[in-house]
Amino acid sequence: MKATKRPIHALATWIRRQPPRMKAFLAVASAIAALLFLRMVVHDHDKLFVASEAVHALGIFVLIYKLTKEKTCVGLSLKSQELTAMFLAVRLYCSFVMEFDIHTLLDSATLGTTLWVIYMIRFKLKSSYMDDKDNFAIFYVVVPCVVLSFLIHPTTRHHILNRIFWAFCVYLEAVSVLPQLRVMQNTKIVEPFTAHYVFALGVARFLSCAHWVLQVLDTRGRLLTALGYGLWPSMVLLSEIVQTFILADFCYYYVKSIFGGQLVLRLPSGVV
Repeated sequence: MKATKRPIHALATWIRRQPPRMKAFLAVASAIAALLFLRMVVHDHDKLFVASEAVHALGIFVLIYKLTKEKTCVGLSLKSQELTAMFLAVRLYCSFVMEFDIHTLLDSATLGTTLWVIYMIRFKLKSSYMDDKDNFAIFYVVVPCVVLSFLIHPTTRHHILNRIFWAFCVYLEAVSVLPQLRVMQNTKIVEPFTAHYVFALGVARFLSCAHWVLQVLDTRGRLLTALGYGLWPSMVLLSEIVQTFILADFCYYYVKSIFGGQLVLRLPSGVV
């Protein structure tokens, strides 16, 4: 057992000692390698989006188990759940009025479970909610998303208000996990079920990002022009990349902790 841990521990130690620029380079190189691997292995890239939804659902089930069996919401951010409900509600509205499909049903189920989580944290498990740690000011997230959605939005033939709503939910989804990361940054110790949930979010968002990037490559950029003109197509792709890299640091320490046999994840200073 020790022999299997030593190479991983040595690699983790080497990465931790690298300067920020080298860490950024390694992160980008790893992401590119993962994209190339997925492109070779997964021929129907639409399956990556399905896989993303499945992993996200798995994370939600972990969260439901934590709230119902453990009877505690320690380490969870109510603000992140509220931001998630906000962008899901807007996206659901856009799905109904712009393009009703299977994703509409998936978003309906996800919104329902998210509202249930909010109810549990606010009322049933309020005594275990870490209000002092959940101190991220969502004003600094929502307002920039609103402003950006007015400035940069789709150029389709839909009503201008619907196009602004569509842009708003794309931007808000990219940063909705920030309050959860702030909670973990404040506590430094992340219990298993919360860690599993956030890691599932990270994997789901990487798969979703991979789906978009590979679709753009397969269509040789035609997908971006199909989304409209101007800055909007680039902003969609950038939002997918941003929400992936926001969770990249946490996912690294999660994997390191799992391979190290640690049930409780301890985050060093400066992480997330």
